[in-house]
Amino acid sequence: MGKTKKAVIVGATSGIGYAVALELIKEGWTLGIAGRQRDKLKELHAIAPNQIKYREIDVLNQNCACELQKLIDDLGGIDVYLHCSGIGKQNFSLKSEIELNTVATNVDGFVRMVDCAFNYFAATGYGHIGVISSIAGTKGLGAAAAYSASKSFQNTYIDCLDQLCHIRKLNIDFTDIRPGFVNTPLLDGGGKYPMLMDVNKVAKRIVTALKKKERVTIIDWRYRILVFFWRLIPLWLWRRLPIRN
Repeated sequence: MGKTKKAVIVGATSGIGYAVALELIKEGWTLGIAGRQRDKLKELHAIAPNQIKYREIDVLNQNCACELQKLIDDLGGIDVYLHCSGIGKQNFSLKSEIELNTVATNVDGFVRMVDCAFNYFAATGYGHIGVISSIAGTKGLGAAAAYSASKSFQNTYIDCLDQLCHIRKLNIDFTDIRPGFVNTPLLDGGGKYPMLMDVNKVAKRIVTALKKKERVTIIDWRYRILVFFWRLIPLWLWRRLPIRN
């Protein structure tokens, strides 16, 4: 029998992270789960107490990287770090609070946690970092400026870390997972969304992408086609498109 795989999922208390955790539990992985909702962490832990360790972690806290390292230590080390933590809202009135909160979570919190995972894997000699970003990083969506820009930041940051690994000759793999609209609490109250995907099917696809160590994955063939054509649209035309829900 092969070695049991170990992973930490940050943002495991809802949405995609929760669904991926359930899939990995079924496959026998040992998990460290983290998020802000203690009741959800306990709920997951109760499903497979012998497979799961958990810690309440808020990526907005300055000490979140220390808490992540403690969770890794609780597991006795990990093979995979999966970052699912993120927020986003449509913000037509461009309220500063929404934009700044989005940047704080999706950029500042993202960097704290991913850097911690990167440095851990650099020290241990190998590892795999997966990130749930979004197709919104492909083109800026006027209805969700900070969200789109933060996802573009994540895409570029992972590209940079991948190159940094080559420069430093580190054995770290990266998987940038870019879903479209997924039926999760993140979209609640945001209007009607086209091509809405089932979160459990998306989770299965994410697990496959992680196991295959796919470098960039756009979930669902419809979104792959959409993104292909998005990239061909010039900026002067893009700004005139009434993209909203």
